[in-house]
Amino acid sequence: MERGVVCATAILLAWCPCVSALNPSLDINQYAHRSWTIFEGFFEGRITAIAQTPDGYLWLGTEFGLLRFDGDRNVPWPPPAGERLPSRNIRSLLAARDGHLWIGTREGLASWKDGKLARYAELANQDVQALLEDREGMVWAGGSGKICGIESAGAVQCHGSFGRSISALYEDGGGNLWVGCTTGLWRWKPGPAKLYPMPDTPLGVIEADHGSLLIAMHGGTRKFVAGKAEKYPIPGAGRQFNPGRLLRDRNGSLWVGTNGQGLLHTHQGRTDVLTHGEGLSGDIIEALFEDREGTIWVATNDGLDSFREFAIPTITVKQGLSNAGVFSVLAGRDGSVWIGTDDGLNRWKDGRITIYRKRSSGLPDDVVESLYQDDRGRIWVSTNGGTACFENGRFTPVSGAPSGLMHTIAGDSSGNVWISDERSLLHLVDDRVAGEIPWATLGRTDYAWVSLSDPARGGLWFGFYRGGVAYFKDGQVRASYGAAGGLGEGSVSAFQSDRDGALWAATVGGLSRLKNGRVETLTSQHGLPCDAVHWVMEDDDRSLWLYMDCGLVRIARRELDAWVDHAKGTIEVTVFDSSDGVRSHAGISSYSPRVTRSADGKLWFLPWDGVSVIDPRHLAFNQLPPPVHIEEVKADGKTYWQNITGAASSHLRLPPLVRDLVIDYTACTFIGRRKIRFRYKLEGQDPEWREVVNDREVQVFESGSTPLPLPRHRLQ
Repeated sequence: MERGVVCATAILLAWCPCVSALNPSLDINQYAHRSWTIFEGFFEGRITAIAQTPDGYLWLGTEFGLLRFDGDRNVPWPPPAGERLPSRNIRSLLAARDGHLWIGTREGLASWKDGKLARYAELANQDVQALLEDREGMVWAGGSGKICGIESAGAVQCHGSFGRSISALYEDGGGNLWVGCTTGLWRWKPGPAKLYPMPDTPLGVIEADHGSLLIAMHGGTRKFVAGKAEKYPIPGAGRQFNPGRLLRDRNGSLWVGTNGQGLLHTHQGRTDVLTHGEGLSGDIIEALFEDREGTIWVATNDGLDSFREFAIPTITVKQGLSNAGVFSVLAGRDGSVWIGTDDGLNRWKDGRITIYRKRSSGLPDDVVESLYQDDRGRIWVSTNGGTACFENGRFTPVSGAPSGLMHTIAGDSSGNVWISDERSLLHLVDDRVAGEIPWATLGRTDYAWVSLSDPARGGLWFGFYRGGVAYFKDGQVRASYGAAGGLGEGSVSAFQSDRDGALWAATVGGLSRLKNGRVETLTSQHGLPCDAVHWVMEDDDRSLWLYMDCGLVRIARRELDAWVDHAKGTIEVTVFDSSDGVRSHAGISSYSPRVTRSADGKLWFLPWDGVSVIDPRHLAFNQLPPPVHIEEVKADGKTYWQNITGAASSHLRLPPLVRDLVIDYTACTFIGRRKIRFRYKLEGQDPEWREVVNDREVQVFESGSTPLPLPRHRLQ
């Protein structure tokens, strides 16, 4: 007796803190970049075309056939039995709105949908390099000197007189169809066709501004307006290049693929370049494509690259920082952000960076350590060569302040400034060192690693390198807290005061909360992904952000309140990891601040090689649910069905006495794939839903188990 298995779409729970379009303010080296190369065996031959069908799959046309890619697996497409494409050499691809995949080859045109392959005799033996679907649903194919329009009903009309080949098709915002060919640029419709001669063959055409067109051709780009093509230098490109491919992404940035000079990215009036020497898979760009989630795909002579925005981008030396070694970061009240580095003090304001060094500005030394802004708005800077105050555009040295290893600076309610070094606590009055209290005098064998003013009580909180918290006022420690009293163990590296009078402390052993002499510590036992907390910061919505060994963690205020009120023993958190642009480290800077909140609500923190920035109120979540598909069904080691063939999966018949049933599935997304959560259930086998993370296979039975007990099963 044969047994049936009905394969229904798996239920997907997907979450990923990623964008649906690229932020145009970022440089190309600030995006998440991934490469697949020929040398890794990912595919054979050059990728010459890219398309994405409505089911979410990415299709790659190569010199040796058609591939389907879901983000993990790259599967060669097999033509239906007894049929074949006009040629294996794919030249162009188009995913039409009705689900057809149009395939232009060196020897003709084909289309494929629902397992059916169609070929078009009108374009037989034609090199089909360009495909386009216009706003009316007509598909246009450019062959070797002629263009054909194909209606949805299948009727084909062709026209010639385009020279040796058609290299580009484009429909502008006004509905004009433009044809780039060896004879020049044609406006094909609406109205009578008209030829505009060009100095070279248009290889790519896109819309520019105010109704003009941007044209790529050998020797550079040209702007076509009012019937004339004028030279158009790419802003900031700075050198000669040969463009061949053009793409305007949905946020308005321009991507230019060149013939040997890599990839250009033009945005907000500036251009950055990525070449093979900087990580691009190759310098000859074959195709550019933007998918449904906003990822940019670049096919090169040696591979395939993707670019997507990190949820948390990083500012590095490539954006103008003086040095990659960043020790401290401080948000000024005027909207600026001060960044202390191993080679100068950087001031970021309105997207521009000003660098202060010893030689040019009077800074005591170029190695900048801790930062602090006092009540008068002055910026205090400790350096390897002493401490200074910045006011009215210049630095004034602090008299009597020693040099080197100033871990934290804070001011009390009386206007005094306190600086912690490894030996003692320095007391400054009127910008001079008025006293020095050895840490041993305060009962410590270590030193304060972090400090925070307590405006309500007038004193200071100190967190210590070897653990413990102390409240200090009027030259004395008034209260102390340690691990024996419930504080998290290990170094205390950051404080955050709460509106209800509580103090949060980041420790190696968790996030501790102090209020009214009582200490509670939030750890992995309560829902944190790990225990070590390097810093804590509250955002404008009162959520807490924690930088931890296992990533950047956001805890919503409602979760914190429920835990504090003991209404909830385990909290839910959001974790941002390396896939979101977060670089986690076991160690952190020994200077402060390590995190700051700027006037616009953004959080700035230190990943060791720059400054990372996150905007808590504009977290770009991917709102597109990824399509989910059953990919393959195998029983006892034999494949009985694959969805790449286009065959229907329902009412699949399996042989009797099946003992080992394996069902492969996938979610077609190219963002945050490691975080995708699936739920599935085999009716008749599973009493409850099973939930898995980043798994793509259901192994329903294992070898040697009891055969399938029922004649019919349904996978959901």
